[in-house]
Amino acid sequence: MTDFSQTQASSVLPVSPTPWWKSGLFWRTFFLVGILLMVSMGAWIASFRIEQRGPRARQVADQIVSLVTITRAALAHSAPELRRELLFDLASNEGIRIYPLEPTDKIDPVTDGDDLMQSMLPVVQQKMGEDTIISPKVNDMPGFWISFQLEEDDVYWLRLDNGRLKGISGLRWLGWGGVVLLLSLIGAGLISRLLNEPLARLAYAARLMANGKSPEPLPEKGVSEIREANHSFNQMVKDLERVDSDRTEILAGISHDLRTPLSRMRLELELSSLSEESKDGMQSDITQMDAIVGQFLDYARLNNPVSTEILDLGSLMHVLVEDAQRHPDMDIDANIEEGLQIAASEIDIRRLFNNILTNIDRYGRSEDGTARVDVVCRRQGDGVLIEIADHGQGVPEDSFERMLRPFTRMDDARGQANGSGLGLAIVLRIAKRYRGRVSLDNRKEGGLIVSVLFPSAPSKK
Repeated sequence: MTDFSQTQASSVLPVSPTPWWKSGLFWRTFFLVGILLMVSMGAWIASFRIEQRGPRARQVADQIVSLVTITRAALAHSAPELRRELLFDLASNEGIRIYPLEPTDKIDPVTDGDDLMQSMLPVVQQKMGEDTIISPKVNDMPGFWISFQLEEDDVYWLRLDNGRLKGISGLRWLGWGGVVLLLSLIGAGLISRLLNEPLARLAYAARLMANGKSPEPLPEKGVSEIREANHSFNQMVKDLERVDSDRTEILAGISHDLRTPLSRMRLELELSSLSEESKDGMQSDITQMDAIVGQFLDYARLNNPVSTEILDLGSLMHVLVEDAQRHPDMDIDANIEEGLQIAASEIDIRRLFNNILTNIDRYGRSEDGTARVDVVCRRQGDGVLIEIADHGQGVPEDSFERMLRPFTRMDDARGQANGSGLGLAIVLRIAKRYRGRVSLDNRKEGGLIVSVLFPSAPSKK
């Protein structure tokens, strides 16, 4: 891992840079739990109302029968002159109204929608007689109407207000259900967040790894599956860091050890009696080997700490372009904006620019053998963009990501050439070292575009 990634990792790894309420996984879990709660609650309420319908109907029927029996007994044993006063007391104090049953009464039958009355009717008729009538409305007057016989031919209505028979209203059921549903959804949200938090933290750490950064160790606590997953991920990060460190040390050691024999070979070649043609060929090979060794060392050095400074990128790019134009067979067209500043090391920016140009020199020459290069340096949003394009054959789009990996060359796509395959990998490491990004694209006219975006630095004062 690069030193840049080491500085970017915080002491405590955040769950995710995206707020939890914007997490798709959280909402999928939340809605799944919420729907299950709503379905189960609806089924429970429906089953409860169905199960309690019969017992409640029998209970209410028994109360009505008792009320009718007591009222009939009170009327039967009261003196005729006192019945009017008794009826007034029943109406005002108990809400019980007594009316004579007339043959001309308009009696509304019990409808299918009135489950309570339909369930009560068999119980009432069983106890009071088959000729007992129950109705929700008589003579367009709503209420609970039940007939009873005081004497053989003396039949009356007993009327109660509907409110005395109604159970829990639908509105109250809805209110209670809404409160329970709200509490259940709050609980579902908490459960979903607790379940998804370890996954979000693991996904965020994996994204850091994919971007070349080194995440802080994941907490190895919680349920066994989460502990094992976090432990395995932490171990994988350590193994990858160790492999990367070992590879860097090996590259640095081998490259350093190869420099001495290469220098000796170059000296012996100068003192040899070979023909000039043979000397030139061997000198070219030694120079190429030395350049490859140099790239190995550059790649290894990028793990070392570096000190940054505020660079005037526009001025530096002018100097780099002027130096590169001295190279034979290289034609550079530059468009550089002034006043651009970034926080970086001048040595690293020179190395980045030279690696891209070396890559173009080897792989991006046009058909006439000239390395034509377009260099653009401009401000883009809050950053500074360096865009370097060649006029070669370009690269297949599905190979862009692979080209940024170490030891990758696209010889088949961009002409046969020798190299270490580290050129663009070094460019990527340098960009990440200063919180930059690298992207590849093809020119419509042919050729590869390498774009490097650095964060803009504040102006010097």
